[in-house]
Amino acid sequence: VQLQASGGGLVQAGGSLRLSCAAPGRTFINYVMGWFRQASGKEREFLAGIRWRPESAWYEDSVLGRSTISRDSTKNTMYLEMNDLKPEDTAAYYCAASKIYGLRTVHGWESWGRGTQVTVSS
Repeated sequence: VQLQASGGGLVQAGGSLRLSCAAPGRTFINYVMGWFRQASGKEREFLAGIRWRPESAWYEDSVLGRSTISRDSTKNTMYLEMNDLKPEDTAAYYCAASKIYGLRTVHGWESWGRGTQVTVSS
């Protein structure tokens, strides 16, 4: 599955962003999808995942309560809405696809999209 992440940008601390992940011409119905981020000089970390059907989501503690992962089946697109952004949220954000539910590391994901940069200014 070829993935495309978008929606990153420059935002002030306390602001919000909604990231999108799409797979043109493909469907996510048989996959679980996830969001990751990688700050400069750090390892890629898991943020949230969602099973397409039946819909079910799980989050990493670092974003729990500030982020919402969702999907729109009609647009075949996954989203990550992030609120109350902090400078430490600055990173490249990636989406990924897997057949395995509940993963919390980079291992086990079949496909990765190119990152979209999120920069949070203080």
